[in-house]
Amino acid sequence: MLSALSRATLLIAACALPVWAGAQNGITKSKSSAAWPSKPVHLLVGFPGGSTPDMVARTLAEPLAKALGQSVIIDNRPGASGNIAADQVAKASDDHTLGVAINGNLTSAKQLFPKLPYDPARDFSAISLLTTAPLVLVAPASQPGGAEFFAAARQGGGQWNYGSVGNGSVGHLGMELIKSRMPGVTPVHVPYPGNPQVVTAMLSGQIQMALIPPGVAMPHVRSGKLRAIGLAGSRSALVPEVPPLSEAGVQNVNLEVWTALIGPASLSKAAQARLSQEVPRIMRDAETRQKLFNQGWQAVGTSPEGLKSRIKDEAAILGNIIQTRGIKIE
Repeated sequence: MLSALSRATLLIAACALPVWAGAQNGITKSKSSAAWPSKPVHLLVGFPGGSTPDMVARTLAEPLAKALGQSVIIDNRPGASGNIAADQVAKASDDHTLGVAINGNLTSAKQLFPKLPYDPARDFSAISLLTTAPLVLVAPASQPGGAEFFAAARQGGGQWNYGSVGNGSVGHLGMELIKSRMPGVTPVHVPYPGNPQVVTAMLSGQIQMALIPPGVAMPHVRSGKLRAIGLAGSRSALVPEVPPLSEAGVQNVNLEVWTALIGPASLSKAAQARLSQEVPRIMRDAETRQKLFNQGWQAVGTSPEGLKSRIKDEAAILGNIIQTRGIKIE
């Protein structure tokens, strides 16, 4: 898949939407903001509109534009599990291109893809961990819940499939971890461009399960179209009605999906300083936190050092899954 990364990049038509233009609304930039930004900021998202990273980016864009006094433009550039957009962020040189990335782009991509065109440890400026959410294992509503679901999955054998937002994504690695914990559960992985497509595939019967964020899963669960089997972790205030997978017999599965704001390694110190001040403040804002909570996210908003620590810790966890399951992606 990634061997076609450069060609795919050339073919992408960016879906660009100016979310908010501070200059056009009469905001006067202070002297401290005059140096950066000097033009609209582009926020690249490696997944389609309506995906969970896209929702986070759009929630961040408006208050960030107000804070910076410049438009913030969302560019959806889906493909390769978000790695196409991540690569474009890494190679950006205009000092006004940022990205909303997911776990895999920053933690496991290098271990999974030998030909990855960027180095997560070298090619990015870490700005802030934005949001976290538990992963919910969901299935069609016709399936039983709890331990009975896994009994049905064993009977389904290799005829069952599961979906994720791409090879190497946390949903992919998390399902492989579940398979390692549940002998006889052997669904086949089917990658999709984004979680909305994963849900569509499940509703149409193409796949039988998926680990997806609650913001995507729960509207369909609450409408009766999907069944929540359990959380890949402990109970969460985001979805208090969903039990942990441990109650269904799946032990030692603790994974979250998260989003982070990154820039290229070449991002100016002025930009990094401004963003590291504004973004955590936005994430602490009550209105922003409520919007994200309604989408199925816990707002975080760390320092650059906090994001770097999260990347390091999770790279070790996901790396262990990759190694023990022998996962390789050419």
